[in-house]
Amino acid sequence: MKTLTDQLAQYATYHRDRRNIATHLVGIPMILLALQVLLSRPVLADAGVPVTPALILTAITALYYLRLDRPLGALMALLMAAGLALAWPLASQSTPLWLWSGLGLFVLGWVIQFVGHFWEGRKPAFADDLMGLVIGPLFVVAEVVFALGGRRALHDAITARAGPLRSGSTVASQPSADTKTL
Repeated sequence: MKTLTDQLAQYATYHRDRRNIATHLVGIPMILLALQVLLSRPVLADAGVPVTPALILTAITALYYLRLDRPLGALMALLMAAGLALAWPLASQSTPLWLWSGLGLFVLGWVIQFVGHFWEGRKPAFADDLMGLVIGPLFVVAEVVFALGGRRALHDAITARAGPLRSGSTVASQPSADTKTL
């Protein structure tokens, strides 16, 4: 299994433009919440807490994050639990409201993501490795922790592998070899 540094550094190589990271700070939480909303509707069992695909996938993902890193994993578990707490009431609404809220968040989140990758001049990480879909939320939380001054050694290790951040003013005129037209 790859280490936390391996996973975040690989993901970070696709995200060196500050504007792209900013779009991820908005888009990824929207997509994650959308998935929790959409997957909270089919209740598989109810033993006081509704057992849904959202709960199962959230638990599996949280365990993976905890295995990578306990402090970041614990933070992710808390944030994803908060997402479930928001998702369950939406999932219990009428079908149109549930569906429109879930699909609306999902589509808008991806539009924001693709705008960021347009600015980056590089395709999303998941295009080369599906694990990027799992690492994205952890990357966002790590970026917030780094911005607040936490985990300096981890931040430095990722930057050493992925390179420094860019402001992004010349990306469109100098796209990378793997850029795809949107």
